Amino acid sequence: MKYSEHGEQYHIGLNPGDVGEYVILPGDPKRCEKIAAYFEDAKLVADRREFTTYTGYLNGTKVSVTSTGIGGSSASIALEELVNIGAKTFIRVGTCGGMDINVKGGDIVIATGAIRMEGTSKEYAPIEYPAVANLDIINSLVQAAKNLGYEYHTGVVQCKDSFYGQHNPEKMPVNYELINKWEAWKKMGCLASEMESAALFIAGSFLRVKVGSVFLTVANQEREKLNLENPVVHDTQKAIKTAIEALKILIANDKN
Repeated sequence: MKYSEHGEQYHIGLNPGDVGEYVILPGDPKRCEKIAAYFEDAKLVADRREFTTYTGYLNGTKVSVTSTGIGGSSASIALEELVNIGAKTFIRVGTCGGMDINVKGGDIVIATGAIRMEGTSKEYAPIEYPAVANLDIINSLVQAAKNLGYEYHTGVVQCKDSFYGQHNPEKMPVNYELINKWEAWKKMGCLASEMESAALFIAGSFLRVKVGSVFLTVANQEREKLNLENPVVHDTQKAIKTAIEALKILIANDKN
């Protein structure tokens, strides 16, 4: 990869020193400003393509937020380039759709691992290698959700590349595969579906950095099918607050 003479990363437009060691990774660039509002002295440091970055401080420690866009391919690009300039600990903050019927809209989901039903992670590791979150981050997210009094779930999430392949599998030429595997994931207790964690967990394992994920459940299509109560929630503040609280816990633990 060719960078500028100053070491600027090709896609994210950042240089060494622009970010802290701790980074929150939302998908939506517009969510970055909302997350940065929880930082002290936050400043916009780059805005290129789908990658928007703010850097500030939490409890005196330099931290950043960088958006990744949609999907594992752009998320892994952001991760690789952030690691190149010194970032070491990452929390993905996003949304998910519930699969297990106990997961309701508005609940928090903390991923312990991810089903690799996407393409990016396969270009890092053989499919037999598991996509798992970092235990320190899982524990910090669980403690954060408890501290905040949020309803939360921990477990495996499913990652895909096609949003509409999930929501309208019947119309796809490979509907036989999408539907059968979806039913298998449900039988295995998969909590929810999203798009980035598998690639981030696998890339993070390769790069030897800590990666975890927390989600706001928007709704649950399985509950809808069963005519169960199915609240639809789009406000991601609970997931954001959980990630901020978890970062504070991680920073405190690392200092100790």
